[in-house]
Amino acid sequence: LVIVTRLATRDLHKPISILFCNLAVSDLFTSFSGFWISMLFITNPDMTIFGSQDMLAPYALYTTSILSTIYNQVSIGIERYLAVAKSMRARFRVARHHSITVVFINWVLAFLLGCLPLMGWNCLQADRSISVLYSPFCISYLVFITMPNVVVAFLVPLFTYLRIIIILRKRKLRMQACGQVMGTYKSAETQVARTSISIWLLALVSYAPFLAGVIFDATNQRCHIDLYPGAYIFRNCTAMLITITCLGNPVLYTLKFRALGAKLKALRCLSATRLQACAI
Repeated sequence: LVIVTRLATRDLHKPISILFCNLAVSDLFTSFSGFWISMLFITNPDMTIFGSQDMLAPYALYTTSILSTIYNQVSIGIERYLAVAKSMRARFRVARHHSITVVFINWVLAFLLGCLPLMGWNCLQADRSISVLYSPFCISYLVFITMPNVVVAFLVPLFTYLRIIIILRKRKLRMQACGQVMGTYKSAETQVARTSISIWLLALVSYAPFLAGVIFDATNQRCHIDLYPGAYIFRNCTAMLITITCLGNPVLYTLKFRALGAKLKALRCLSATRLQACAI
C-alpha cells in the first residue's frame, strides 16, 4: 500500500519519499524471504536446523533485506536531520538524485554483505565454526555482519533524532525570548520525540533478541540436538519480531493509517473520475 500510494501520488515524489518507498521495498523483501524460510521449515524442519545448501539462498536474501532496512532507517534519520538543521541546509540540500544515489548505495552494500555466504563464506564443508541457530552460516560471519550493523541501527538514529529535538527546542526558546510563542515548534518537537521513541522501541524489540541469539550462538559449545527445541523456538520468535518491524515501519516512517486511507480514497476517486471522463 505504501509503495503504490507513493508512486501514484505526485505530491509525494520528494527526496524523503524515495527513501520511504525504498524502506517499504526492503520490508517487502524481508517478509518474502521470511515466508520462504518458513515454508522450508514446514516442509523439512531438519533442513533449517542442521543446515544445507538449499538454506544459503533464502538466508542470504533475508540478511540482505534486513541490512537494506537498517541502512534505509539510518538514511532517513540523516535526511531528517539535514532537513531540520538550518545551518547545514544552507550549505547542502538533499535533492531527489541524492536520495536515488543513497538508495543505490544502500542496496549495493546490503547485497555485497548479505551474499558473502553465497560467495564462499559458509560452513558447509567445515563444522568447527558452524552456527547452531543459522546453519550453514559461520559464526564468524554472523558476528561480522551483526555487531557493527546493530550498533549503527541504534546509535545513528539516536544521534540524529536527539539533534533534531535539540534544534527544535532551541528555536522554540529563541522565539519565546523574542516574545513570540510558536506552537509549530512545540508541536513538531512533541511529534519528533514520540516518533523517535517509537522507532527506538521498535528497533530494540526487533533487533536486540536477534543480537542476543547471535551472542549466544557464538559463546555456546553445544550441538544442535542439545539445544532442541527451546533455542529454535527463540530463533523463530526473533524472526517474527523482525517481521513485526516490517509492519511497523510504514506506520512510523511513512503514512499514518488515516492518512494512508485518505490517499487511497483520493486515488480511487481520481480513477473513477478518469473512467467517467473516458466513458463520456
